[in-house]
Amino acid sequence: MSVRAIKAEERRARLGTRHHLAAPADTAVDVARALVALHGTDPASVHLAATARMRDPDVGAVEKALYDDRLLLRMLAMRRTVFTVLAEFVPVVQAACSDDVARRERRRTLQLIEQAGLGDDAWLREVEEATVAALRARGEAFTADLSADVPRLKERILLSEGKAYEARPTIANRVLLGLAAEGRVIRGRPRGSWTSSQFSWSPIEAWLPGGLPGIPVDEARAELIRRWLAAYGPGTAADLKWWTGLTLTEVRKALGRIAVERVDVDGEDGYLLADDMDPVPDPGPWVALLPALDPTVMGWAGRDWYLGEHGPLLFDRNGNAGPTVWCDGRVVGGWAQRTDGEVVYRLLEDIGAEAASAVAAEAARLTTWLGSVRLAPRARGRSPVESDLVA
Repeated sequence: MSVRAIKAEERRARLGTRHHLAAPADTAVDVARALVALHGTDPASVHLAATARMRDPDVGAVEKALYDDRLLLRMLAMRRTVFTVLAEFVPVVQAACSDDVARRERRRTLQLIEQAGLGDDAWLREVEEATVAALRARGEAFTADLSADVPRLKERILLSEGKAYEARPTIANRVLLGLAAEGRVIRGRPRGSWTSSQFSWSPIEAWLPGGLPGIPVDEARAELIRRWLAAYGPGTAADLKWWTGLTLTEVRKALGRIAVERVDVDGEDGYLLADDMDPVPDPGPWVALLPALDPTVMGWAGRDWYLGEHGPLLFDRNGNAGPTVWCDGRVVGGWAQRTDGEVVYRLLEDIGAEAASAVAAEAARLTTWLGSVRLAPRARGRSPVESDLVA
């Protein structure tokens, strides 16, 4: 029996349609559902990724879904990255990935507090329980508030000893990070604007009544991979390993629990859901300016089919994508916001006059839409193109 070959053109058609780039979504919830998870390490990226795909882009609507309706939730998940996912999907992600992240983070925190001479596992558990109790008493609080309630959160640890970036932060962030990874606390509304990284904290039950229901890990991983294939498929085992942060053995085990078909993806073994084998029609021309760390550009380990040779110019040294310009399912350039607020861009290949005009119009629209908001890289370096554009 022959294996169906899926060419780059069809993959780009799937990307444009399913990631709401050729056909905009109505709400931020629709975007999050389509993409499985929105990158949230940079607080602005959630809003920019969602509004880039919305029919009526509105930060207020994204914030309402996040903080008022609480339909979306930030969590530490795949690859130890902060993602924003549908509240209903949190238990799956927690069991599939976050529990493992939490165990690794706890081991690291224990090493740091023991090196600092602060205590052991029992000491850490006392601090964690006191922190959760203080947060429940307040209902919602910032880190500084909790440190006032639990003085041991002010104890300091040593990071990167002997290096130029050596630091002695308090343990508060490590404790809260660990509690978040365990699904006990949740990041809430930030202080200031939607670009702020000073998040408030709440007990998980304030957002998800009853807390997180337990899901068998094998079931959760199978469901996570099923949703990824529905949104990003076809993909290889290497793509799934990279995106989820699971091992190849865990990926293959999860694939064995769902109905998939093998396909040929650029000469490699790939996978599609068995009920998703029909060809996807070309959605027609489209362009988009997507933010740094956008889930589409960060969606696969193998990126040649949409990135071409542009990667070194558009990613920082740690593999983080900067802002990208897209045309018909391919990355064709990069963009940045200058200090005066103007959104500027550079095309790295000829895309034709009509598409180039559409990119120019999108850059002008984004300049007006951002208004007085100024974007700054967080948790990443600037890409070479981004650096050149703001120089």
